[in-house]
Amino acid sequence: MEAPALDAWLAANPEVEQIPGRDLFIIARYLIPMDATLAQGCLVAAGIPAVLADAHLMQADLLLAPALGGVRILVPSDYLEQASAVLAGLARGDYALDESFTDE
Repeated sequence: MEAPALDAWLAANPEVEQIPGRDLFIIARYLIPMDATLAQGCLVAAGIPAVLADAHLMQADLLLAPALGGVRILVPSDYLEQASAVLAGLARGDYALDESFTDE
């Protein structure tokens, strides 16, 4: 994403934070590590390089989750819009399986 477009997108999405000194942005936070892993899997399946931060800390002691802000999902700036759309779809249930699903 070009700098002016990135600045405009970030202004419209104030919950997204940049990691200082890196081209990585916190696109989402989850208090439950498994939810973060599921969201990361959806992002990676969509071709977005997403990584988890603090997942192991949360799994070691779930009581730390609120204090540390939960598990963070990080993506590069070039993928912010796409990642936001995938996470919105996940929240809407676009990727949920219905009762008629079979693995055959």
